Amino acid sequence: MKDRPALLVFAGALLVCALALVFASQTATRFVDGLQAATARLPEQATDPAVDVTFATDRGWPTRHPMLTPRRDLTELERARIAQAVADIPGMGGVHWTDGTMLAAGDTDIESLRCESELLTVLAEQTIRFEESSADFIPGSEALLDELANTLRPCVGAVVAVSGHTDTSGSPQVNLALSQDRAQMVRRELIERGIPAQNLRATGYGSSRPVAGLDPADPANRRIEFRVVSTETARPTPIDTPAAR
Repeated sequence: MKDRPALLVFAGALLVCALALVFASQTATRFVDGLQAATARLPEQATDPAVDVTFATDRGWPTRHPMLTPRRDLTELERARIAQAVADIPGMGGVHWTDGTMLAAGDTDIESLRCESELLTVLAEQTIRFEESSADFIPGSEALLDELANTLRPCVGAVVAVSGHTDTSGSPQVNLALSQDRAQMVRRELIERGIPAQNLRATGYGSSRPVAGLDPADPANRRIEFRVVSTETARPTPIDTPAAR
């Protein structure tokens, strides 16, 4: 009988701990669900997710330290961009990849991401426009092309993908050819402004990649996009290399 009060106290303590664990688990689950929802809204994940994001430990417990699994081959810069976007979500913990790497300070190519960000800033305020059903620029486009070239010039070694896109009006074959011609035209104009040809890659995607959240038929899908896909170490040209005297 003397041990009964002690047993009651012990049982009560166990009950309190169990309730605390249940409450903590429910709270953690709601918090992690919010992180997962925020991740799904990222531009990199909205229409064609590049990675699977898992917010659970090996034991199945919810965690704010996500594990990223690529769904296709990704360049190092794409990996850095996606991991950084996930890590920037408020409340997110360390971001891990299934190959064992973890996003940490210095992992991202800061100069390349800065270059891409500045390109996006220029295009957020102005748009490259073409004549209808043509790869010819409308009058006044020269100033924007000059500004883009000036933005690209400090991006030493950056390989930039210039991609052309259309809406769904017209046949897919015509749209694909038109988007390719427009991307090539932008590339040619930038080369004429002094950007090295080997640092620019032009590709047309037709109407296959609409803007996230837009109807594929929306004219706003007619666009040119820039993305830094890799960086290359600058190689000396013959004029840089001392010759035998």
